[in-house]
Amino acid sequence: MASATPAANAAPTVVLVHGAFADASSWAQVISLLQTDGIAVTAPANPLRGVSSDAAYLASVVNQIAGSVLLVGHSYGGAVISNASAQATNVVGLVFICGWIPDEGETLQTLAARATDSKLVGPALRTAKFPNSAETEPGIELSIDPASFHADFCADLPAAQAAIMAVSQRPLASAGFGEPSGAVGWKTLPSWALVSPHDFAIGYSVERFMAERAKAHIVEVDSSHVAMLSHPQATADLIREALKA
Repeated sequence: MASATPAANAAPTVVLVHGAFADASSWAQVISLLQTDGIAVTAPANPLRGVSSDAAYLASVVNQIAGSVLLVGHSYGGAVISNASAQATNVVGLVFICGWIPDEGETLQTLAARATDSKLVGPALRTAKFPNSAETEPGIELSIDPASFHADFCADLPAAQAAIMAVSQRPLASAGFGEPSGAVGWKTLPSWALVSPHDFAIGYSVERFMAERAKAHIVEVDSSHVAMLSHPQATADLIREALKA
């Protein structure tokens, strides 16, 4: 976890939340750009075990940070920051990077069904079981078929980099897609969103719809789903814009 402790009354700490099939290292280039500007930033691990539990964990992290916080979420991390921001007391804004932005009571599965341009469906996803101490039956987690990973998730990255990401991806519990969202912070907090017409993971049709519904300040970048990796400067610029506001 990369971090810096903000001084009292300093600018907000930027909290970067990764999504499914990724980890906090996906923010490495963005972290470097922000730290060069002296911006306090931290990138906690997202458990990827369900919207409510992941949001509760993130809210606990945020509530222990001195001063105000700007939450930034990629992909599934967008759903997590939407929920966590309704539970934390020091969040001043939200930034979505190719992110899910559900409304209260809505599931990501329902939103995904609206997409006309997502490729992460059917055979592109793999299922596996994992021990689930809270239930009598094993949990089910989802990952992307490595054969589809480059084209569907990160087409604008070098093939060698995509190959490493494909075999080191962190699966998401299927509950993360099927669990209804709780109360969401974007209804009361200023929001920004980076969207891409070539995001074939969420699908641009739904990505743009969610950003507009949240009344986010929208920036469009020609990117794959992983804009923070392929376009770190544009991602960092949007975060800086949110900090200035």
